[in-house]
Amino acid sequence: MAVFGTQEINRDGHLYIGGIDTNDLAGEFGTPLYVYDTALIKDKINQFKKAFDKHEGLNWQIAYASKAFSTLAMIQLVNEQGLSLDVVSGGELFTALKAGMDPERIHFHGNNKSESELAMALDARIGAVIVDNRDELELLERMCTERDQQIAILLRVTPGIEAHTHEFIMTGQDDSKFGFNLANGTAQQAVKQALQAAHLQLIGIHAHIGSQIFETNGFTGAIRVMLKHVNQWTRELGFALNVLNVGGGFGIRYTEKDRPLPITSYIDAIVETAEEECARYRLPMPALWIEPGRSIVGEAGTSLYTVGAAKTIPGIRNYLSIDGGMADNIRPSLYQAEYQAICANRALEPKTNKVAIAGKCCESGDILIKELMLPETCSSGDLLAVFSTGAYGYSMASHYNRIANPAVVFVENGEATLVVRRESYEDLIRCDVPLKNLSPNI
Repeated sequence: MAVFGTQEINRDGHLYIGGIDTNDLAGEFGTPLYVYDTALIKDKINQFKKAFDKHEGLNWQIAYASKAFSTLAMIQLVNEQGLSLDVVSGGELFTALKAGMDPERIHFHGNNKSESELAMALDARIGAVIVDNRDELELLERMCTERDQQIAILLRVTPGIEAHTHEFIMTGQDDSKFGFNLANGTAQQAVKQALQAAHLQLIGIHAHIGSQIFETNGFTGAIRVMLKHVNQWTRELGFALNVLNVGGGFGIRYTEKDRPLPITSYIDAIVETAEEECARYRLPMPALWIEPGRSIVGEAGTSLYTVGAAKTIPGIRNYLSIDGGMADNIRPSLYQAEYQAICANRALEPKTNKVAIAGKCCESGDILIKELMLPETCSSGDLLAVFSTGAYGYSMASHYNRIANPAVVFVENGEATLVVRRESYEDLIRCDVPLKNLSPNI
């Protein structure tokens, strides 16, 4: 079993994270529980910084993709580390501003930004809007004209590159809901329109080809395609490329089958390809922006569950149920994501029992892990730790079956900090409006 960051197993077979026994964490904060190893988050950020720093004279920017995991504490941590921030909704923007994020380092993504969301961004004077389509371009131009306000923009383009990943998380192919298509000329029309807009400052273009990518060909291919078109726009439209944003999607390890590249391999390929293509077309080297999300927080997150009921179907399957499931991690049900896990209080015992980890939601598809080897002794009351759940677990959590969302804790150097409190049943009905007066017995 691979361990991540500060994870270790002591002589009693207990899993520790950040110097704290996970059994103690479960005892103090309850389960399900999201645990984040903040030392590992900082290490991942530093790996990206060092990968860029070795390319002397390069202008670069790292923007954390907050959709992976967005809370006040996480945004504050990102801000302390000097990163920029991507948001994709008014809620994420609101969270970022409340957390004290410098507005000039916020970029606003999304394929259907509302007028109220764009107004919030303009009021805050954020650093850039990544414009996704013609309707948004026209809406933003009208709003900025009415306000007599300037805003920097990038145009999101689809370069026709298909990343080798699940179809639900591919975004760079021609048939995508995101971005202006390069192949059919709509991107060039958008560039022309943006350059003519008095209140829009077109500083660059953006592409994101997908997620959980384990090779560099997709990134390098997208850069070549984009700079080929930039060369044409420069000659024909007078476009000056100041920023080339190649998005994120750098893969992480969920199971033994996953083979992510070192971060420096991705960055070296991106930088070197951009330099080669700019030299080919005699273009000035732009600033390079990236948007890692999962690759910063994914492996740093561990979900803790208490084991409950067991069910054996002879000759078919053994089930172990937990006190969470698709309500706090929908990825296995949504796109067949796979995870590794251990019995966190029996980690050294022989793993001889093949089980399916079943969630508690009223859905047959609520299976967190289809096949997992655990000790025969792992049973009701024991603690299950599921690894690499730091991205898109909390972010995609729901209230299905009226299940309250778990707490979130940050751990480092033997200290645990509660950063999201566990929801109560009162929280579940806080926004409900009853038809009649509630019973005094409730």
